[in-house]
Amino acid sequence: MTTESQSTKRKLSLLQLAEELGNVSKACQIMGYHRDTFYEVQKAFKVGGLAALVEQRRGPRSPHPNRVPEAVEQQILEFCLQKPTYGAQRIANELRLQGVDVSPSGVRGVWLRHDLATRYKRLMRLEAQAQEQTIVLSEAQIRLLERHSPEFRMRHVESSAPGELLNQDTFYWGTLKGVGKVYVQVVIDAFCSLAFTKVYTSKMPVTAADLLYDRVLPFYDELGVPVGSILTDNGREFCGKPEANPYELLLALHDIKHRTTKVRSPRTNGFVERMNRTLLDEHFRIKGREKWYERVEEIQADLDEFLEFYNLKRSHQGYRLKGRTPAQALREALKCKKLPPIIPKEEKSTDKKAA
Repeated sequence: MTTESQSTKRKLSLLQLAEELGNVSKACQIMGYHRDTFYEVQKAFKVGGLAALVEQRRGPRSPHPNRVPEAVEQQILEFCLQKPTYGAQRIANELRLQGVDVSPSGVRGVWLRHDLATRYKRLMRLEAQAQEQTIVLSEAQIRLLERHSPEFRMRHVESSAPGELLNQDTFYWGTLKGVGKVYVQVVIDAFCSLAFTKVYTSKMPVTAADLLYDRVLPFYDELGVPVGSILTDNGREFCGKPEANPYELLLALHDIKHRTTKVRSPRTNGFVERMNRTLLDEHFRIKGREKWYERVEEIQADLDEFLEFYNLKRSHQGYRLKGRTPAQALREALKCKKLPPIIPKEEKSTDKKAA
């Protein structure tokens, strides 16, 4: 017996029971119907007979009745490509202004069907399409990709040999009681991530030049590797009149090309910025809670110890090193078994005495 025949039989039973009892309310109560339904059934039976009690089947329904039309779905996908960081509510509002009627839940449904539910996935879709179609990205799209994709941010920095390109930056750790402001000059080789650091209490062209003169250039001179260029931001410690700025004079003296990042857009210096983050997370935030520093020499001694670990023992997971240490990558590139000391021996002994 089908569902339709059962429904028809119950309606007939309702009419018969009401007639036998002579009480519509009692019959509806027994059969579980409302009085209004009884009168509708009674009217239909009088007008059309038994056929009128048979429920009509509904027409074919869409398997996804609430899904947005395909044309609207394509408009949502195209808009998400232009504005990958917009939320569902904002996209729905923007499309409504363009004459496209869609709800935030409709936008989210499109995201789920195309695996675009997170901002990161929508940004990666933009990058993938840019690589396939070689489209020209806008400045806003480039900034978003750089913020969320480390690979996109780093790919602007390319170096094919040791010393070809060094990145330098001034890292401000903070102000320590008894010491004052603590700045760290950081230089990193874009080829192998080999790093050099030195602590200062001021941010001046002299301090920026001192790290190069004291540690970086002697190291590469001993290796016989020329330093081709150095990339910095536009800070005053790096940029100035060539004839008056100590940093510019030092680079000119050694025939080193000085490259700077675009103003207010230091995207190409992200390599050294990542090193600054490593210093902060793996060294300064730990040592700053373990020790009470009273002199710069104490900070430098601990930093030198970490630098030896970073360059000689810490494996790097980036696409350049693939699990190797910076020293190992440099030795393999130069085909040498031993490297000069990154920290001069004289400074090592002085730091130990101070500590």
